[in-house]
Amino acid sequence: MTTTLDHTEADALRRDIADPGHRGLFLIPPADGGRYPDAAYLAGNSLGLQPAATRTELLEDLDDWARRGVEGHLDARRPWLPYHALLTESAARLVGGLPRETVVMNSLTVNLHLLLVSFYRPRGPRTRIVIEDSAFPSDSYAVRSQARFHGLDPDATVVRLDTGDVPGYLADEGATVALVLLGGVNYLTGELLDIPAITAAGHAAGAVVGWDLAHAAGNVPLRLHEWGPDFAAWCSYKYLNSGPGALSGAWVHERHLGDRSLPRFEGWWSTEEATRFEMAPVSRPPATAEAWQVSNPPIFAMGPVRTSLRIFDEIGMAELRARSIRLTGYLEQLLDPVVATRPLHVLTPRDPVRRGCQLSLRVERGGTQELTRRLRLEFGVVADAREPDVLRLAPVPLYSTYHDCWRATDALARLIAEACP
Repeated sequence: MTTTLDHTEADALRRDIADPGHRGLFLIPPADGGRYPDAAYLAGNSLGLQPAATRTELLEDLDDWARRGVEGHLDARRPWLPYHALLTESAARLVGGLPRETVVMNSLTVNLHLLLVSFYRPRGPRTRIVIEDSAFPSDSYAVRSQARFHGLDPDATVVRLDTGDVPGYLADEGATVALVLLGGVNYLTGELLDIPAITAAGHAAGAVVGWDLAHAAGNVPLRLHEWGPDFAAWCSYKYLNSGPGALSGAWVHERHLGDRSLPRFEGWWSTEEATRFEMAPVSRPPATAEAWQVSNPPIFAMGPVRTSLRIFDEIGMAELRARSIRLTGYLEQLLDPVVATRPLHVLTPRDPVRRGCQLSLRVERGGTQELTRRLRLEFGVVADAREPDVLRLAPVPLYSTYHDCWRATDALARLIAEACP
């Protein structure tokens, strides 16, 4: 692969020949503007692209419904009754968990609430919930509502910290902390937190530690079982490319499995599979993460997750992470001269170990919504804005190209120069 950065389009194209990724496995949207037929899609941190195999495999599940009706529960190509188990081992490998610790179900914030029923148990002075100051709003809403549910004042209970301040706060105030719940990769800045170190600090303080891995799963390698947090959850519509509003994954460390003292909401799918159809009035939850399931799985929502997880199994996170570092580093180098002379500031850490495949730019004069609109309509570059002043660019290693990075940087430089001559 070429190592000399000459900032030319030709150099970007040469890099793509040497380091092509897996673009052919995905459907690339057409460009809305500009001189190229395909979009330079750098918004996979918001919604990943559709794998080419998804339509065919989803239609197979639909055909089974048409052909077999109710018999599809046991007699489909992929029988529906145990369908969720088709996702379990792949999802566990993706996050570095054991299969018995892992389940795919519901949506992300629903799963967080189900897990918090078990793991947020305020007692005496130990009531506080620590989140990052720039937490995704849904996480903030969830923990504040949990505090209210327990009769606590959310303004006094929820502690918002800069990510770098979390270990020190736990060392000083840990006796008051019941729960630490942070994003593994911060949605706004793209910072990859030190999950094992923060987990250890939380446990040393006597707190429960959970992780929202919405921007980490499929983006960075994870070893949850080894690192030892209590629980985690993630969505699958960003880096996992399973479609808008796609299902979530949930993970519970094995030390909690089978613990009957944990409060937990239950439903039809919370009881053990072997006796489910005895129709007993009392649940018999298995000693696995499946005990946190409530409803039977939505088959047509699970299909795209299964299709996508197979791609990660076939390629592997090690290969994807290596390409991610190369691709994001290339984008960063292209942006450096633009940032140096314009009212832009990169929020994301420069150290590749401390970030995923996202670079966030603060535009000092704001207007990022209009900026992303013009990038798309005039140059065919799809980026992502977060109010009031952050532009996010995510070169996803599965399908993004060096040429995408070049196009985005060239377009951004032109628009910023026009706005700030």
